[in-house]
Order: sequence, then structure tokens, then C-alpha cells
Amino acid sequence: MESRSVPPGPYRATKLWNEVTTSFRAGMPLRKHRQHFKKYGNCFTAGEAVDWLYDLLRNNSNFGPEVTRQQTIQLLRKFLKNHVIEDIKGRWGSENLDDNSQLFRFPANSPLKTFPRRHPELRKHSMENFSKDKDSVFKLRNLSRRTPKKLGLHLSQENTEKMNCEIINEDQENSVSNREISKEDVEEVWRYIILIYLQTILGVSSLEEVINPKQVIPQNIMYNMTSTSKHGIVILQDKSDDLPHWVLSAMRCLANWPRSNDMNNPAYAGFERDVFRTIADYFLDLPEPLLTFEYYELFVNILGLLQPHLERVAIDALQLCCLLLPPPNRRKLQLLMRMISQMSQNVDMPQLHDAMGTRSLMIRTFSRCVLCCAEEVDLDELLASRLVSFLMDHHQEILQVPSYLQTAVEKHLDYLKKGHIKNPGDGLIVSLPTYSYCKQISAREFDEQKVSTSQAAIGELLENIIKNKSLPLKEKRKKLKQFQKEYPLIYQKRFPNTESEATLFGDKSTIKQPMLSLRKPKFRSLRY
Repeated sequence: MESRSVPPGPYRATKLWNEVTTSFRAGMPLRKHRQHFKKYGNCFTAGEAVDWLYDLLRNNSNFGPEVTRQQTIQLLRKFLKNHVIEDIKGRWGSENLDDNSQLFRFPANSPLKTFPRRHPELRKHSMENFSKDKDSVFKLRNLSRRTPKKLGLHLSQENTEKMNCEIINEDQENSVSNREISKEDVEEVWRYIILIYLQTILGVSSLEEVINPKQVIPQNIMYNMTSTSKHGIVILQDKSDDLPHWVLSAMRCLANWPRSNDMNNPAYAGFERDVFRTIADYFLDLPEPLLTFEYYELFVNILGLLQPHLERVAIDALQLCCLLLPPPNRRKLQLLMRMISQMSQNVDMPQLHDAMGTRSLMIRTFSRCVLCCAEEVDLDELLASRLVSFLMDHHQEILQVPSYLQTAVEKHLDYLKKGHIKNPGDGLIVSLPTYSYCKQISAREFDEQKVSTSQAAIGELLENIIKNKSLPLKEKRKKLKQFQKEYPLIYQKRFPNTESEATLFGDKSTIKQPMLSLRKPKFRSLRY
């Protein structure tokens, strides 16, 4: 069954849950089973359910191949708890399910999760609160008319420059002398620029249902952009917010293994496992995930960009979203991603788990330390694993400082200072990023295109042999004969009869068309 990508929007985790449960109910094969000398119809074993759902999740663009079999079992337990399935006697509500031959069935109606009316945070701080101030940047009034509703934004440099000239020419007549730029102006510009870039990258008509503008704290963005080391790692002024020294030492030890394992460290079997357990315990005991509960909905929405044809969009969107984090969280995330990425690629790293590879162990251990909801969400582990896997592969680019953002803010402030624009949220002076989106196709269309493309390339090879005037006639005949043997259908399409070959060689073709293989008749002996 083909997966559908759930688009960005509010309550994406709930939408994903409903999609998976619907697909599972519609596609899971049902048949008769015998248990304790009794037959049961329209049911399935737990092992069969694990096999089918495991394959579905791994091939679903919303989750990907990083999904493990154990995570699939955990999801089936959630299904049993939420009455998506029940055992053969109609019992549900527990998580008593293992990868075995226990029988389960679908209830008459599998419940779908309902959506709250509005985003919980937006119920507190409704956008109506901002309507009193018509000039407020929170309303992002310039975005709605410039950003299309569908993915596939194409804003050319020429149109942007034209728009900018109109803004400048219009304001030059009424421009005043340089105005003073207040601290509040600078903060409003930072908020405005990052929101308009994020909306453009995501290709959505509004960010209202994804993030409340009040959640964007300009001071965090400015600190994360400027207070960094030469490697882009955030440097904290208040050391009490930093990782403890012993955690930093342990992380450095495993990230640089075995070079950092000097004579001062204990030398006993299993030492590296103890060090890893120390690091894991620290991050698991944090009061909230590194991406914070506040930004859960935002990052879950970006998970729908984590597809091969949208990889560039996902990287740019995550780069901006990670700038919103409190500086201590961003620093911890940078150091954690660098450590687990280096450990996963280190061929000299000793085995840290008896039944699991290093990469899988990193994802399983730290996924919920990076992303989870304040309230229990049934797909949390799968969504977090998907995000951590992507962060591991692209952390250097995602967690670096985007220079274009600083340039955009400085240019916007300059126009504000010169009076070309009157308010921090007026107009967008800098050009927006341009994205081109590929159309996603089905597996069948991909296979058909693959075959047609391959045949076209082989046909082109045949034409090159035919048109090669420098190739001796004898050598050309030899190559064509070999081509005919390897690709008879393509050859026959080019030369449907011997006359077409004769035209090529100027005489009767010596390359014989393949003959039907006739079996020799068997003669029966006259002797009895």
C-alpha cells in the first residue's frame, strides 16, 4: 500500500496516527487460524501483524527505514491499548502483546483520534490579541499576499528587485533623516525576518497553526547567531547552564575513541559501555527534551519535509528552527549530535550493545531526549527516531549559523534607519529563497521510467555504433551481431527486416535474424 505524505499543519502527529491505523486496518491480511482445537476467522497472529506493519512503516515516507522491529511491536501495543485491535476474546486496554502466535482481530469500529479546536498554545495567546495593533509584526501581514498556499514557491530575483524598488521609490518622497533604531526595533526585525523565511521555506500560507509568534524570542536567535566558537558551537556566558564537566569529558572520550583513551582512564573490559551509560543517564534525566515541549508541533511538522525530494527544504527549515532554541539547549544539541555522529561512523568503536549496532543504539537511546510531547503521544518514539536519524546525517549543516539571515536583518535595519520603511514589519527588502519541488511518483511509475530510460540509453548506443564512420565495416558487423545477441528486442525494433540491414551495409545483410528453435522429432523404434 502506497503511503501518503501528511502535509504540514496543526496536530500532525494525530493525523499520522489516524493515517497509520487506517492503512493497517485496510491492508492487514485476515484469515482463519486454529488455536486450542478451535477455528477463528478473520484474524491474524501478533507475529503476522508485526511483519506487515514493520514493512509498512519502513516504506512510509513519514517514518522511513530507520524504524526497528521493536518499535513496531511498541506501536502494536499502543494499538491494543487504544482499541485499534483486540485479542480474539475481545479484550483490549492493556499492552500485553509480543512477537508471537497470539491471535488478534479488528473491532467493529477502530477509533480515530479527534483534533482539538485549536492549538493549545494559541488558545492562550490567540492571534486576536494582536489585531489591536495594526502595525504589529506578529500579524505578518505582508506574508499572506506573497507566499502561495501550495508547495512549489517560485519567487524570482527580478520580481523581488521590482518589489523592492517600488517600496523605495514610494518612501523616498516622504523619507526623513536617519531615525534612531531602538532595541525593540532590532528584536522585531529579527522576529519578522526569521518567520517570513521559515514560512517561505515551508511553503505554507500561514504559520499561525504551527507556531505562535510570541514563541519566537529574538534574544535567543541573536545569541545563537553571535556567541559561538570558531566551529559554530554556542558559548554560554553562564556556565551553570552548561553541561557538567564530567559529562563533557565522557562525551569527548567516546567522540574521539580510541585517541582520547589515554593512560589516565581505567582499562577494563566494558569501560566504554559504562561511559556511554553515564552520558545516556544525564540526557535521559533532563526535565524536558532538547527541542523543548514548546516547539514540539513545529518540529513534527518539519518531519513531513524529510523526504528525498525535499531534503534541501528540510535542512533549511531545521536550520532556522534550531535557532529558536534557548542557547543552553542548542549547545547541548550540537555537542550530542557531534558525539553520536562520530561514534556511529567510528569503525574502531567497541560494541556497546550485544544485539544492536552503534547507530541504532544512538537513535534508540537519545530520540526521546531530543523530541517528545509534554503529554504522551503514541507516535512520539517513531517521529523522534526519524528526526534524530536525519539530524545525525546533516547536523553540521543544520546546526551552523546561516550567514544570509544576518545579512537580511542588517539590510532591513538599514532601510528602517533611512526611513525607506516605517515599521520593522513593513516590506521585505531582501530576496526570499527560491525552491523547486519535485513531483513524487509511485513505485510503479518509477519502475516504468527506469525501464524506458534504460532502453533509450541502449538505443542511443546502437545508433552510435551505426553512425560511427571511423569504425571498420568488419568491426561494425561484429559489434552489431554482439548487440543483437544481448538486446534482441531493441535490435529488432531498429532493424525489423533484412532489407533495413542491407540498406546499412549496402548489400545483403550477413547478420541473420534469430530463427525459431524447432525441436527435432523423436523417431520411434520399429522394434518392440
